[in-house]
Amino acid sequence: MDMTFDVVVAGHICLDIIPTVYHPRIEFLPGRLVEVGPVVLSTGGAVSNAGLALDKLAIPTRLMGKIGNDPFGSAVRGIVAGHNGALNAGMRVAKDEPTSYTVIISTPSQDRMFLHCPGCNDTFGADDIDYAMLAGAKLFHFGYPPLMKRMIEAEGAQLVEMMRRAKATGVTTSLDMCMPDPNSLSGRVNWPEILAAALPYVDIFLPSLDETIFMLNPERREEIAGVKPAANPGLLTEISGQLMSMGPALVGLKMGALGFYLRTAPAENWRERGRACPAALQEWIGRELWSPCFRTSVVGTTGSGDATIAGFLAALLRDLPLAQCATIACAVGACNVEAADALGGLRSWDETLTRLAAGWNRASIDVTGRGWKIDSTSGLWFGPCDLG
Repeated sequence: MDMTFDVVVAGHICLDIIPTVYHPRIEFLPGRLVEVGPVVLSTGGAVSNAGLALDKLAIPTRLMGKIGNDPFGSAVRGIVAGHNGALNAGMRVAKDEPTSYTVIISTPSQDRMFLHCPGCNDTFGADDIDYAMLAGAKLFHFGYPPLMKRMIEAEGAQLVEMMRRAKATGVTTSLDMCMPDPNSLSGRVNWPEILAAALPYVDIFLPSLDETIFMLNPERREEIAGVKPAANPGLLTEISGQLMSMGPALVGLKMGALGFYLRTAPAENWRERGRACPAALQEWIGRELWSPCFRTSVVGTTGSGDATIAGFLAALLRDLPLAQCATIACAVGACNVEAADALGGLRSWDETLTRLAAGWNRASIDVTGRGWKIDSTSGLWFGPCDLG
């Protein structure tokens, strides 16, 4: 077995089918034919977005998504192989199940429309992970369980079992979410119960702030929705504290244009955190910091959260200090939004560091909470819970 890799990225993957649409608007009417132009095929989902970004950042990576033995599955494997043939080593091929795909219809004057088939993402379970492969990795990252039916039904039993078995291999475990759909199963499950059961087996939890509010505080969604974190950063301290009490040693909250918030656990909660655990652990204990975004021209935000995660994990796997990991995460996320797709704006690891060294300016955020201080050199904000 090929053991020359550091990270396995598993979870949701699909084929994106994007026809070129010339009409300013499209109405779906019976019997109507709409002429379109050439089609673009790309891979989407956490496995593709985060996994290919990690590969771009020179982290030896393997992907573990589930596809069908159909033409769309072959297309997914072909696209991935076009980036790096070794990435496909952990992909799971399901017999007689369809590959997940999304038809993305984008016109000049309408919001994008999506026709999505969940395919075999909905049947992905704990047994679809190759745990022997995990035993050769430093880190296991899983993304988008809300889009995977089997992972969240039955109080998330398959998600919990998968994270438990992954943790037992000695890898550092990382988990990302996506926004549940209020009108589907993911919007109706008991997320506080699922998180309480799964997070004891998660070392690094990296959801967005909006997703976390939806899942963790459903009764407070309307109350919290209008709160601006910069004016009330105590909300971030509160939410991260809730999450860390369930098990993770590190919680990162992605906040879009507001940047990336990180909170880490005290020393006693850093025991047995896997092969990617930082060597200079003292720099990671009891930290609270906020990394503002870097100034850039936004072309698209597809995959920006996954790119931010990839930047953070790439820096972690190089054993860099927490503050530098947070900075690089935001830098990779900022590169991502400079292109319409998930990968076109990304730069290599060295190119990203060169851009930072050239004096890339951050967006201005005035954090007004008590105890928050900005470091003028790094541009990072440090909170009242920070022991660094």
